[in-house]
Amino acid sequence: MTRPQIHKYRAYLWPVLLVIVIFVSSGSQDLAAPDLGFQFHTDKIVHILVFGLVATSILRTPKFKDLSLRSILTTALITSVYGACDEFRQSLTPTRSVEFADWLADTFGAFAAVTLYAKWHWYRRILEWHKPIKGRSAPEPSGDLLHK
Repeated sequence: MTRPQIHKYRAYLWPVLLVIVIFVSSGSQDLAAPDLGFQFHTDKIVHILVFGLVATSILRTPKFKDLSLRSILTTALITSVYGACDEFRQSLTPTRSVEFADWLADTFGAFAAVTLYAKWHWYRRILEWHKPIKGRSAPEPSGDLLHK
């Protein structure tokens, strides 16, 4: 494999690892979210953040990186479907239950994250920053791809 091919496939590593971590966590009987003192259930915030991270990592893969409306919606829908599957998996685990609100939080997190990534150039620039290779300057991140 050539170096660009390795880099291309490496982009899929993060979404796969995140999905594996979620899958393993969903099968745990003793999973609990920390109490941060919020009125809003902390587990919903965790769902929003984790599934937002999954959606963002999928959107950053070569298949969806063009940031077209189709890529954005497909990414959010893939993440939402995975959230529904995760809730079903939890129903098979003793002491765990299915919550429609968890799936809504997963879906909201996915749509919010892909919208943030696609529309806010500064956020995308932070995520796409690469450490400069010794002797070379860092590559400039691409501009706002939606407006080209």
